[in-house]
Amino acid sequence: MNALEISLDNRTANVKLLEREGNRFLITVDDNEYDAHIIMVEQGVYLLLMDGKSYNIELIEAGGPKKYYVNTYRYSYDAEIIDAETRYQKSRHSDHGDDDSVISSPMPGKVVRILVKEGDQVKAGDTVIVVAAMKMESEYKVKKDRIIKEIKVREEDTVDAHQPLVVIE
Repeated sequence: MNALEISLDNRTANVKLLEREGNRFLITVDDNEYDAHIIMVEQGVYLLLMDGKSYNIELIEAGGPKKYYVNTYRYSYDAEIIDAETRYQKSRHSDHGDDDSVISSPMPGKVVRILVKEGDQVKAGDTVIVVAAMKMESEYKVKKDRIIKEIKVREEDTVDAHQPLVVIE
């Protein structure tokens, strides 16, 4: 039985794999049991079938093999898999934190929409910019109430991985 924690934005869930047979996974999330079928549609894009519903999920590596940007049809999340190795690494390093004053895309793409202007005040969860990469659009949101300091790109610009797109304060 494999057990780990998954941090999804500000929530941490205890996840256990009870059984796996092909694409079928029997898991518990915080002691709630789920029977799910997970199919990789293309690299980094998955189809999740659970409780008679289907979900498209895009996973993009975010600065390490256990950190991801997770995009669904409606929402985007920062996720981290916290296993024994991750706990050990965190215990060895002081809390550096992520630099959340710059929004960037973890992979090359094209700017589809910019929803803010310099000087705008935005609330936690507001979408700031939309970037298309790997045939999917990803919305980038602010985690806290902030002010848009600088927009470094324009709509239709092609951007590199980790290129600063929007600076916030």
